[in-house]
Amino acid sequence: MTDWQAIVTEHGPRLWRTAYRLVGNEADAADAVQETFLSALDYSRGRTVRDWNALLVRLATHRSLDLLRRRRRSEGRAIGLDDWSGVAGDEADPSHPSINGELTDRLRTALAHLPVRQAEVFCLRAVQELSYRQIAAELDVSLPAVAVMLHRARRTLRRLLKNDVELHRRGLTP
Repeated sequence: MTDWQAIVTEHGPRLWRTAYRLVGNEADAADAVQETFLSALDYSRGRTVRDWNALLVRLATHRSLDLLRRRRRSEGRAIGLDDWSGVAGDEADPSHPSINGELTDRLRTALAHLPVRQAEVFCLRAVQELSYRQIAAELDVSLPAVAVMLHRARRTLRRLLKNDVELHRRGLTP
């Protein structure tokens, strides 16, 4: 029998941080984590779980992306609230937190437009900092497939965010 209390205690804080970095607010992060554990329970009823951490991180990422997509569909406007620490690139200027916050919001919106698998690969790489090999093992795909999905995700994000990046580089508010 699975000790769910031990699993929640061990993995809950990490999953909440993962979800929060993706969805940008506490209530949605809590919902994503709750949905993650429910999905893990369903999954574990029919299969043996080899690596709880990998399964839970993948599910938390997926549930967070689902929340972003639902929010985009229901609100029909830009997504995001708070800071998404660790996502801004080397060129981010800390003296412009409002610009960085708006770019982060736009990144969340753009992620919601990606195909599910591409968004998942991007988040596992960029947010969770998993290696290509870890992503391939987690998603049960080949290393070249991970590279292709990540390339396509970055290309699409670059296209979607191009105007925002140009405005940011010029020091203008998008």
